[in-house]
Amino acid sequence: MKIAIASDEKTHLTDFVLEELKARGHEVIPLGPLAGENLPWTLASEKLAETVATKQADEGVLFCYTGTGASIAANKVPGIRAALCGDAQTARGARWWNDANVLVMSLRATSPEVAREILEAWFSESVREGEQEIIAQLQEIESRHR
Repeated sequence: MKIAIASDEKTHLTDFVLEELKARGHEVIPLGPLAGENLPWTLASEKLAETVATKQADEGVLFCYTGTGASIAANKVPGIRAALCGDAQTARGARWWNDANVLVMSLRATSPEVAREILEAWFSESVREGEQEIIAQLQEIESRHR
């Protein structure tokens, strides 16, 4: 799977997650500061979201200090369902019920150990049967506000 990864800064956590994604067999597409490009969190988030929305990547992993701003920015791009996840159960639920396609983590609050648990939950789950109607409702809401 192709995974885009971006952050407003390169940190120990971003390096850890990038290597963890590669170890899991994913093709990683680094963006923003992770690719040596100086971008604020708003533009790094937009770039990652556009990469996922245009199918240049299957999914995305995104970071900012709290994770909130990156989530908001990514969710402005049509077709993106970014979920801020601070633990494995939240990541699991984001996949089950929301068919989330961008995982967002806080640089401040996420340890490498917790990040590993979040990634495990994220990549081992998918949208549950019967949730397609809810996902379609999300898409309808999005189309009404374009």
